[in-house]
Amino acid sequence: MTAAVVEHQRAGIRAVAGRVGLLGGLTVALLVSLVFAAGHGQLDVPPAEVLGSLMHKIGLDIGPVPHHPQGENTLWQVRFPRVVMAALAGASLATAGALMQGVFGNPLAEPGVVGVSAGAAVAAATAIVFELTFAGTWTVAICAFVGGLVTTTLVYVMSRDGGRTEVVTLVLTGIAINAMTSAGLAFLMFLGDTQAREEIVFWTLGSLNGSRWAYVGVVLPMAVVGIAAAMFLAPRLDLLALGDRAARHVGVDVERLRMSTIVVVAVLTAAAVAFCGIISFVGLIVPHLIRMVAGPGHRLLVPASALGGAVLLVLADLWARTLVAYADLPIGMLTALVGGPFFFWLIRRARRTAGGWA
Repeated sequence: MTAAVVEHQRAGIRAVAGRVGLLGGLTVALLVSLVFAAGHGQLDVPPAEVLGSLMHKIGLDIGPVPHHPQGENTLWQVRFPRVVMAALAGASLATAGALMQGVFGNPLAEPGVVGVSAGAAVAAATAIVFELTFAGTWTVAICAFVGGLVTTTLVYVMSRDGGRTEVVTLVLTGIAINAMTSAGLAFLMFLGDTQAREEIVFWTLGSLNGSRWAYVGVVLPMAVVGIAAAMFLAPRLDLLALGDRAARHVGVDVERLRMSTIVVVAVLTAAAVAFCGIISFVGLIVPHLIRMVAGPGHRLLVPASALGGAVLLVLADLWARTLVAYADLPIGMLTALVGGPFFFWLIRRARRTAGGWA
């Protein structure tokens, strides 16, 4: 066996170890953040009691149960559905961001930035104002999916030219779509009653307050299907990164791949927006941080982004409900505070890389 073959095998082993280490580390970080977030709030529950409550719920007599009289109800009726919803929404948004950046070939593509989240929110708000109930608890989620699908397709059609998406075109398309969706939300607020207006304001600010197991039951299958589909598409997105012509030469149906990815992005965005409102920049920050650590390959980028997005939003939600005593800050506001400067940095880096505004 030659030295080159040995070195190649070692490099392969190091790469596999790196992937396992990254995904394992993110999984541990997610589990720790879920337990930590579930135990903290106006009523603190120690981590041991959080784990004990979980163990007893599944029939294992392990660990202490919450000693506070309301501890068990607080965990199972308020905290657990909220942290699970945060994890699902964060994973969905980060995965959608990774897919959009791959299919557009543009580092600035993200559901919140280009208006996809806002489009889904307009459709969801329409269902609220007109009291649509054609699919029961799934009505808002289905409307959000349709709105996200229409908006994503519109962004794709308007921002691509000559087989590529320019930075300025994508940003301007996002500005235009966000302006139109803002007008749509304002009109729906004008039409709706007081309760509908309050719910629409909730959409625009983004919040996990009011999460319930019934809502988790709607979001969970959408997020799982969307992330699974994203992992299935990941190898072909790596081929698409070589360019349309090269991808076609190896048998990739480029337009079909793009349209399939758009549908998956719409599903993931609907999963996040349906009950949480507009939460921007998660799909922008997380995939870029993962790329800095693990490189651009989508086979690792997609699952790592899902885990990283879940961790980010669980911790952001914890910050939102504990930063100010007896107040629940809008999580969309906090993610925008962090994501805005990050977005500026990406624009400047894109400008330097392209030698101008390309």
